[in-house]
Amino acid sequence: MGTSEAVLQVLSGANPLLFNSAKCSGNLDATFPSRFLYKYTKKRVSRYKRLFNCSSTLQSDLGLNWLKGLGYGLSGCREVNRLQLLSCKCQQAESVSGLTAEDGNGTWFVDSAKKLNLKSVANTPNILEFQDVQQFEQEKKSFTSNGAAGTTIDSVSKATVDCLEDEAWNLLRDSMVYYCGSPIGTIAANDPTASNVLNYDQVFIRDFIPSGIAFLLKGEYDIVRNFILHTLQLQSWEKTMDCHSPGQGLMPASFKVRTVPLDGDDSATEEVLDPDFGEAAIGRVAPVDSGLWWIILLRAYGKCSGDLLVQERIDVQTGIKMILKLCLADGFDMFPTLLVTDGSCMIDRRMGIHGHPLEIQALFYSALLCAREMLAPEDGSADLIRALNNRLVALSFHIREYYWIDLRKLNEIYRYKTEEYSYDAVNKFNIYPDQIPPWLVEWMPNKGGYLIGNLQPAHMDFRFFSLGNIWSIVNGLATRDQSHAILDLMEAKWADLVADMPLKICYPALEGQEWQIITGSDPKNTPWSYHNAGSWPTLLWQ
Repeated sequence: MGTSEAVLQVLSGANPLLFNSAKCSGNLDATFPSRFLYKYTKKRVSRYKRLFNCSSTLQSDLGLNWLKGLGYGLSGCREVNRLQLLSCKCQQAESVSGLTAEDGNGTWFVDSAKKLNLKSVANTPNILEFQDVQQFEQEKKSFTSNGAAGTTIDSVSKATVDCLEDEAWNLLRDSMVYYCGSPIGTIAANDPTASNVLNYDQVFIRDFIPSGIAFLLKGEYDIVRNFILHTLQLQSWEKTMDCHSPGQGLMPASFKVRTVPLDGDDSATEEVLDPDFGEAAIGRVAPVDSGLWWIILLRAYGKCSGDLLVQERIDVQTGIKMILKLCLADGFDMFPTLLVTDGSCMIDRRMGIHGHPLEIQALFYSALLCAREMLAPEDGSADLIRALNNRLVALSFHIREYYWIDLRKLNEIYRYKTEEYSYDAVNKFNIYPDQIPPWLVEWMPNKGGYLIGNLQPAHMDFRFFSLGNIWSIVNGLATRDQSHAILDLMEAKWADLVADMPLKICYPALEGQEWQIITGSDPKNTPWSYHNAGSWPTLLWQ
C-alpha cells in the first residue's frame, strides 16, 4: 500500500487538494464522517459494485471498508488509508474472510480502531449509531450462520480474485517488448485475431502509462526505468516531415523494436528502436501529450522506487528542460493554455478538439507540477522555473474560471451580451447564447458541474470529456468544490457516463450532420464508438 500511496501522491501534484495521504496528527475525530456521510457513502458504493466482480461477502463489506479507507470525504490519513475500494485484490478478500469466519462478537470496527491507535475515534458516538451496528451484526450473522459454508465461500472468492489477477498479469506480461534482452515497454494492443495490426504492435508513450503504474505498484521498476531512458534517447533523434523539423523537445508517439542486418555483414543482426513522431501516423498528428506523460511517469518512478538518481542525470534534466521550453515557448496565443491541433492526444483522430482541449491542459498542469519538483536548482534553470511558476498560476485560474459549467454558469451564459469591446467585458470570449446545445439544458443535474472540453474565441465545446475532468481532480487543477461537483455529476449521470461498460471517453456522441462535418464522416468514429463517446475501460485506473 505504501507504493500505491506514493503513486497517488505523485499524481496529486505538489499541493494536492484531494486524496491527501499525508500522516495525521492530533485529534482524528474529524477524519471520520458523520452518520449522514456514512450513509451517503454507502449509497455511492452500491454504484461502484457494478464495476467489480467481487464476492457477495466482499460487496457487503465495501461500505465499511470505504469508510475506513477514505476517512472524511475524499481526504484521508495514511494510517487509515489501508483498504482501498477500487483495488479489489486478495488483501481485501483475506480481510473479509477474517471478518466472516473469525469475528463474531460485533467488535470488528472497535478492534480495528484500537489496532490503529484511534481510541478517540472508537469511542466517538457519531461514527456508527447503535442501530447501524446492530444492522451490521445481523448482516454478518447471515453469512456466518454456517461456518463451513462461510469458509468455503470465502475460499472460492479469494481463489476467483487471485485467478483474475493472475490472468491479467499474464496478459500484461505477454504484451511486453524487449530490447537487447531487457523489457522496455508494452505494445498498444495484443489481439491474436487481428489481421491488420497497423501500428498497434508498437509501444505508445501514452498507452504505456497505465502499464507503467501497474508495474510500479508491483515493485517491478526495471521496465519503467528502461522505458524512461530509452524514450529519452529517441527525443534527440532527427525528425522531419516534408523538409520541416519540429521542436527538439518533441517526444515520439510510439516506437518499435526492429531487427536489422549489421552493416557489411548480412549474417549478423542487431536490434534498433524505430520511433514515430507523427510522420508515419494516420493523419500525421503530432503527439503533444507524449512529453507530458513522460514527465509524469518519471516523477512517479522516482517517488515509488526511491531511485532519484535517474531524474538527477544530466541527460534526463536536459530532456525535461527541452519539453518545458517547447511547451512554454512564446507564441501568438493570448491564453495560458496550450494551443494544439486536432488529434494531438488520446483522441488522435479528427474529433473537433483542436484549439485548447481540456485533456492537454490537465496533463500540462501535471507535467509542470512534476517538473518543478524534479528540476535541479542551478543558475541555468532559474528563468525556466520562474516561467513555470507563472504559467501554473495563470493556467489554473484560466481553467477554473472559464472552463467551468454548472446550472448557475449556464444561466449566466444565457444572459451574455455579445460584441463587448472593453477591458472589463463579462463575455470575454464573445460566446453566443445560441451555442448552448439543447441536450445540455436537459442533461445538467441540479447538483454538480464539470469542466467543458474546449474554449476558444466564440466557441465553447460543451461535451464532457472523462480524462480531462478526472485528471483535473487527481492533480488539483480543479478546486475542491469543483472536484466534488464533478463526482456528483458523474454519480447523477452514471447511466450515461459509465453504463454497463465503463467508461465513456466523452459525452454525448457526435451524430448526423454534426458527425459528418466535424469528423469528416470517419467510419471508425461512428456515434458511440471509439473516440466518439465509445467505452474505454482503461480510463478506470485514474
